[in-house]
Amino acid sequence: MTRKLRAAVAGTGFIGPVHIEALRRAGVEVTGILGSSPEKSNRAGEQLGLPRGYASLEEILQDDSVDSVHLATPNRLHYEQTVAVLKAGKHVLCEKPLAMNSQQSAELVELAAKSDCVAGVAYNIRFYPLCHEAAARVADGSVGDVLHVTGSYVQDWLLYETDFNWRVVAEDGGELRAVADIGTHWLDLLQFITGRKVTEVFADLRTVHPIRKQPVGGSQTFSGGKAPAETKPVEITTEDCGSILLRFDNGANGCLWVSQTTAGRKNCLQFELAGSKASLAWNSETPNEITIGHRNEPNERLIRDPALLHTSAGGVSNYPGGHNEGFPDTFKQLCRAFYGYIATGDYTAPAPFPTFADGHREILLCEAILTSHREQRWISTGVDH
Repeated sequence: MTRKLRAAVAGTGFIGPVHIEALRRAGVEVTGILGSSPEKSNRAGEQLGLPRGYASLEEILQDDSVDSVHLATPNRLHYEQTVAVLKAGKHVLCEKPLAMNSQQSAELVELAAKSDCVAGVAYNIRFYPLCHEAAARVADGSVGDVLHVTGSYVQDWLLYETDFNWRVVAEDGGELRAVADIGTHWLDLLQFITGRKVTEVFADLRTVHPIRKQPVGGSQTFSGGKAPAETKPVEITTEDCGSILLRFDNGANGCLWVSQTTAGRKNCLQFELAGSKASLAWNSETPNEITIGHRNEPNERLIRDPALLHTSAGGVSNYPGGHNEGFPDTFKQLCRAFYGYIATGDYTAPAPFPTFADGHREILLCEAILTSHREQRWISTGVDH
């Protein structure tokens, strides 16, 4: 590259600043940030030490110094904003879900393929080093054939009826919420690790709070604190929790529990993968260790250390053993993979990050899960083997 790549970020909530920190750590210059109003843009720009707050997406797209745009905006905006970014000839990294339905996401896959732009989806959890290590161990055969997988992704930030965020409203976040918001991270991760695709699902979902109390004046994701003094009742149709049975394309089966109403669990993803030779177990609350289970020898606990990991896992691990890496580091590694790919200039090579095709596949999964819940039967995901 003849010059440093530059990115703009749309979204001033919880995840937008996370992208900004990751971009800076990955050596990408951040030109500015866009909020839901010029005032919010300017305020966030000042707080984050950015050169500017953009007044609109159009202003970003007209800025010739911007090479790429990170979309950390509400779900309902992803499709139209992604179309605009790609048509402007800029690379795009979009938060999940990629779109509100599979028709939109299929169009985005096609549009990205026809463009000269790199397009990715921010499934950052893949970039925990020991998740890459798990994928490498499955790929090299040391785990054996994948027999079954189990796990969960649970949080507690929507435990009370007074907990409110735009994500709980179907018009803003989509008809699925807990599954789409966090469950898709687990589903993407396990398909990445196993190298297999989920082909059928059977889901049982539940809305714990059919009525939530929306604060007058808005609320912030993961804000916690006391209940607001003034609220208004809002009917909720999106799910708070649920279980999903899974079938994979190699005959393996599994199950996923997802919840945003589990007290004490702030952000916990865990999985156990059973192979014909060994098993693997990992928990995001202790992300620097993975358990390797054996039948006829002692089990192992591998502590993250680049010197002890497969090449792919060592490549997303920057600190020596004993120096823990966590959530912010996954976004840094995602950005390194994304912008490293841009820098190579060879967009025909396999992408080392989640692509729009991955994002589309997750939406197909979500639609199958919702249909399964409503019809109470197994549903094909429509995903090719």
